[in-house]
Amino acid sequence: MSQASAPPAPSPRHTAEDRLPGDPDRATLVGRMIRVDQAGEYGARRIYEGQLAVLGRRPVAVTIRRMADQEQRHLETFNKLIVERRVRPTALTPLWHIAGFALGAGTALLGEKAAMACTVAVEEVIGEHYAGQESNLGKDEKDLKETLERFRLEEQEHRDTALAHGAEQAPAYPILSRAIKDGTRLAIWLSTRL
Repeated sequence: MSQASAPPAPSPRHTAEDRLPGDPDRATLVGRMIRVDQAGEYGARRIYEGQLAVLGRRPVAVTIRRMADQEQRHLETFNKLIVERRVRPTALTPLWHIAGFALGAGTALLGEKAAMACTVAVEEVIGEHYAGQESNLGKDEKDLKETLERFRLEEQEHRDTALAHGAEQAPAYPILSRAIKDGTRLAIWLSTRL
């Protein structure tokens, strides 16, 4: 399922007068952002764990561990926000636990370049996702907006690192990339709601 087929969430900048009956309020929308971002960082951590399970003894493991460490810091930030903001985590965490690891290990079994292709695809979608969230936050969410921008730049760095490691040379790169991007967009859509 592509992101285009998912109905867009109303912008948190909408005022009470802009909302239609049944539209979520501002706090609910920001809560959804935090829920999906925590789920996404958890999934990213699991992807890197899967890659390291297969490639952990190869020289590329140093690069993967560095990216995994950044994802762990992102996850810790969102775990803290979940508690502070009293946001319910996604009910799909057990699924992302398995699916993230399987995606990381599965692409790594195809080779280092396929693992890097996975990183590029996921990080491109996450970067777009964070940019969209930033644009929907108002001045009253300055700290969250700055956090999202910092994380977006680190995700972009992961993407660039993976490209430098030959991601585009992976077998069937366009097909692999599209499938992973579509799956990532579906995971975002589901985690926002469930």
